[in-house]
Amino acid sequence: MVAAIAQRPYAGRSILPTHFLCSDASFRMPSLDLYDYELPRERIAQEPLPNRVDARLMVIDRASGEIEHHHVRDLPQLLRAEDVMVMNNSRVVPARLFGRRTKTGGRWQGLFLRSDRATGVWELLTKTRGTLQTGETITLDDRDARAGGELMVIGRDDQGHLLVQPVPNDFFEGPAKAIEPGKWLDRYGRIPIPPYIRDGHMVDADVTNYQTVFASSKPEDAASVAAPTAGLHFTKSLLTEIAKGQTAMAEVTLHVGIGTFRPIEVNDIDEHRMHEEWGRIESDAVSQINDRRSGGGRCVAIGTTSVRVLESCVANRNESDGRGVAETWTGATDIFIKPPYRFGVVDALMTNFHQPKSSLLVLVSAFAGHDLIRRAYQEAIENEYRFFSYGDAMLIV
Repeated sequence: MVAAIAQRPYAGRSILPTHFLCSDASFRMPSLDLYDYELPRERIAQEPLPNRVDARLMVIDRASGEIEHHHVRDLPQLLRAEDVMVMNNSRVVPARLFGRRTKTGGRWQGLFLRSDRATGVWELLTKTRGTLQTGETITLDDRDARAGGELMVIGRDDQGHLLVQPVPNDFFEGPAKAIEPGKWLDRYGRIPIPPYIRDGHMVDADVTNYQTVFASSKPEDAASVAAPTAGLHFTKSLLTEIAKGQTAMAEVTLHVGIGTFRPIEVNDIDEHRMHEEWGRIESDAVSQINDRRSGGGRCVAIGTTSVRVLESCVANRNESDGRGVAETWTGATDIFIKPPYRFGVVDALMTNFHQPKSSLLVLVSAFAGHDLIRRAYQEAIENEYRFFSYGDAMLIV
């Protein structure tokens, strides 16, 4: 994915081709080239800042087109008492697995995608030499490279993903379907750091750094293979300060899938098939959002993953402007937000800086306007903002 990033250093010129300047969010813009830009490699953050709230926060006013520079610690002053801040509480699981085929000793690696609670069958992306046979086992290595748990091969699904079941052992007794994936992965898995950070190599600090402080502790909410990265900027102290200002907080759930790592690979984005992710918004969050918005407050989405839930649950859309209300919702969403999308519930968005030619950059362009986002990204590079998962953020109001 880093291949789209320019190797030559920035030299004070526009980072975007001239055709990036030609439109805004009210027009259909299907060409993938419109969402490309050049980024010096040194602007890709390899580690988070020691204090999360010290990250820079670019504030973009859609109405005026003004851009201001703040820090995440300034959020209590930037949010309003009547607002509601919506966060994705999904927990990142150590989904990357390493081991070997028990019978042959051949090296193996895989990425946990999801599990079926009824059968105990797991779905994995895998890399291995040779053909895995139904009934053979894979011996996993823990983070200290010690041999540990085993996975039995069940077969493959229609997408070619490997289907396995964990084999009960001294640590995880009972039937395979009763083994909780989160606990198993905590013991044998590694955090799936994106490839643009240390070439995807996890360090111990990532266990904490690549997790939000508001991630749910419920086992069923431990299912994301990537962090909702805008949420990584928050600390418990910052949340306390925001609450003191009377801003409400609501939680939604979206389990971030492997699709978040995949760039758009077609030139016409209308032909792009968006990946599915499972999400949920419950009645207490719905009530907070609708009550605050009806009283003049804003629904401030923390991250594009929260946006995907909020825009998947919109009811009673107004034909003139697309605005609606939130309603309870649970299910899979493959929503692809692109210009000229009309947002139904989201009024403001805090998000990180995204990769060129990504569905996330398309979403942000739909929200803020193509030209304004182009200008904001150029200003971020000129002012040496830090990009991507461990980087800085923007607040679009």
